[in-house]
Amino acid sequence: MLVWLTTYLEQYFSFFNVFEYVTFRTIVSSITALLLTLFIGPLVIRQFEESNIGETIREDGPATHQQKAGTPTMGGLMIVLSVVIVTLLWGDLANRHLWIIVFALFGFALIGLIDDLKKMRQQRGLSVKLKLALQSVLGLAIACTMFYTATVPAETELIIPIFKEVVIPLGLVYIFLTYLMIVGMSNSVNLADGLDGLAILPSVMIAAALGLIAYLVGHVEFSDYLKIPYVPHMGEVAIFCGALVGAGLGFLWFNAYPAQVFMGDIGALAIGAALGTVGVLVRHEVVLLIMSGVFLLESASVVLQVASFKMTGRRVFQMAPLHHHFELKGWPEPRIIVRFWIISFMLVLVGLSMLKLR
Repeated sequence: MLVWLTTYLEQYFSFFNVFEYVTFRTIVSSITALLLTLFIGPLVIRQFEESNIGETIREDGPATHQQKAGTPTMGGLMIVLSVVIVTLLWGDLANRHLWIIVFALFGFALIGLIDDLKKMRQQRGLSVKLKLALQSVLGLAIACTMFYTATVPAETELIIPIFKEVVIPLGLVYIFLTYLMIVGMSNSVNLADGLDGLAILPSVMIAAALGLIAYLVGHVEFSDYLKIPYVPHMGEVAIFCGALVGAGLGFLWFNAYPAQVFMGDIGALAIGAALGTVGVLVRHEVVLLIMSGVFLLESASVVLQVASFKMTGRRVFQMAPLHHHFELKGWPEPRIIVRFWIISFMLVLVGLSMLKLR
């Protein structure tokens, strides 16, 4: 929106030429989202407290979590609002990639909102089957949109890191893989969102890395130098990623241990889906999976726990997801959080290194 205004103003003031650069607008979008989240955060938290919108803690969860009961939840609302507003402000509204990601963020946030409200009113959220069904419908709709609006072959080809000559045309399989990426990432981030700040900072780091990749993929010279697919106009996606970074850091201000507000499904489902969508759009699904190792490990721990208990009657972990296992082993919550952050940081660096190892 503001891009159009600055384009008009640059006729009279040369300073506004700087807004033509994606890099500058990405930085500005990040700062804007950060300040907006810091501004609306106290307002949202106060409103939730007055409306008794608090977290319900499961009785079978770690005993240390019982003291968190009543903490305002659905704080992910401030992230979603900030990201959408800032993306529409600083992004090129003619760019279809931005609209696809915004739709994914907003759509999965709506599913999370329904789940959070049901938890507060009925002490239990949507059933697993119903939640997955809603996610599947939305995920398939996004996947089909991305497939049928693709303008160049590179948008539907799978690239494998390290092997620069390996490019696999996916055809209709692209829809299925995209669906798995979006829904899988959405649920993985949601499962990891169990400790104060545990999910949001890795999401911020991954978003920052994806923003860099989006810029490189959308730049002819850089993509050619790095031997990665060139997708026209993909650089605008960096605006969204910058907004997510700023909004995520703003949310962490209130979500850091001990949390003043929890993200809720409205935030976790939306952020995960958005990251999955961006990863597919920039054609770096494998790199995204590497960077999301902590999220995938959390999901895998749940799958292993359920499978083991059903087949053998025994549990692999004291409790799943994995962060609860370490809690029951006596690790203080801040230690678990920071160590998971460190692992995420290292995995993001490994993922980025794949851009050159070709």
